Amino acid sequence: MKKVISIFCLSITLLSCKTEKKTEVKIETSETASTADTEEWIYLFDGSTTEGWRAYNGEDLSPQWVIEDDVLTFDTEKRTEANRKGGNDIIYAAEEFDNFELAWEWKIPEGGNSGMLYHIKEGDWGMPEISPEYQMLDDLKWEEINDAKLEDWQKTGADYAMHVPDEAQKIIKPAGEWNTSRVIFTPENVEHWLNGKKLLSFVPWSEDWEKRKSEGKWKDSPKYGTFKSGYIGFQDHDSPLWLKNIKIKKL
Repeated sequence: MKKVISIFCLSITLLSCKTEKKTEVKIETSETASTADTEEWIYLFDGSTTEGWRAYNGEDLSPQWVIEDDVLTFDTEKRTEANRKGGNDIIYAAEEFDNFELAWEWKIPEGGNSGMLYHIKEGDWGMPEISPEYQMLDDLKWEEINDAKLEDWQKTGADYAMHVPDEAQKIIKPAGEWNTSRVIFTPENVEHWLNGKKLLSFVPWSEDWEKRKSEGKWKDSPKYGTFKSGYIGFQDHDSPLWLKNIKIKKL
């Protein structure tokens, strides 16, 4: 009888060890996966430094671009008399990107206007002449303040002057509130997202893409959209801008 009890206890002990070992392996795998997922994102701006950023076609970051309360801010009050309007576009020049998923948070004032551009190359041209742009605009007040009419391809979330956002999917926030945007770029498909909703998708360099380019705003800009890698940048369009949590994932 003692022998039977001993064997039974030994069996229970072995079973307990196996269960514990499986649990340990499962936890370790979960932690490893979580770490790997976190490491895929590269923070271009995390609230602490402007390292890697500089003026487009410049050597340093323009003094109007500052960090305030962990936010990358374009402060129009810091303009000089010699340069009161536009021209202070910035790029993340530490690395060029080809296929990517980019996410960032942003807000603008009433009547504000800016844009995120990608595949930027520096040269004797303005960024919008060569680089696709995710439009960032105050859709609600811009027309009233500027006494002008917006085209659909000029509104927030548009692939500027190329593809229009689906207004039925757009969550429009008033000026001064934070928006979350995403762009996913691959040669097979490009997507624009705003506040958790997909606004549009298109195939770059396709027949339809070429037609839109040749018949629209970029018909006299032969280099537009031709670069397949480049810098990430933001536009100074003569209005304040606030940015945070700018991160990118290589695809």
